[in-house]
Amino acid sequence: MATAVRISEELVDEARKFSRIDHRSLTGQIEHWAKIGKCAEENPDLTYSLIKEIFIGIEELERGEKSKYKFG
Repeated sequence: MATAVRISEELVDEARKFSRIDHRSLTGQIEHWAKIGKCAEENPDLTYSLIKEIFIGIEELERGEKSKYKFG
């Protein structure tokens, strides 16, 4: 269920710019930032790059794109 939330025009403008770059809807971009921010707060030792790679890995698993990890 969608919920209306008030956010600053400045944030909306930034999100609009990045949504075009990343090929997301405006809502999708704001949700993406919120998801990454939540993960970063819950895991303060993780870098942005690692968080992004984790989300990519989860998406690949959900799409069935998995392979065995080879150690060494």
